[in-house]
Amino acid sequence: MKLENIVKERSNGVCELSGEAGNLSFYEVQPTSGNEPERTVFICEKALAQIEKREEPDGKYWERILPTAMWSEVPGVQVVSWRMLNRFRNESWAADALDMLYLDDDTLEWAKASGDHVGDGNVELHKDSNGNILQNGDTVTLIKDLDVKGSSINAKIGTAVRNIRLVHDDVEQIEGKVDGQLIVILTKFVKK
Repeated sequence: MKLENIVKERSNGVCELSGEAGNLSFYEVQPTSGNEPERTVFICEKALAQIEKREEPDGKYWERILPTAMWSEVPGVQVVSWRMLNRFRNESWAADALDMLYLDDDTLEWAKASGDHVGDGNVELHKDSNGNILQNGDTVTLIKDLDVKGSSINAKIGTAVRNIRLVHDDVEQIEGKVDGQLIVILTKFVKK
């Protein structure tokens, strides 16, 4: 039986975290070591976007689903629950749930591989000057004339920068081409 079929049957066709039906996809809980059903979770789009840090975390959404999802017998669901609870660990409901949650040693080691338990739990996202979340491939417009360092290019206000790339280790920077040259642009100087 194919992995997708095994996971769909196990989940009864609903999100294994929220129980919602519709707009579901398979999520391999990283790091993964191949096609193992226990490392793949069937989840809804909202959960996936927040797990992958493409959307602002919604504490009320997770408060409703994690205290139940964390008791799943599926190791992948347990790991995702532990990671998301750690992102909200400064909130009393998440701290209480983490105190109750038990993971065996191997599952806990797998859960810690993401690093979600380190730091303050905040998710930093690339945002434009208006606070809109930016994604790889977006098109943005410059809101200010910019002199490009090390070049004679002057990027004018209103210039469209297509197919941007997010700078992985700095949420205040994106990369994009202006006049055929790849440049780094501060997110505070663009709008979506």
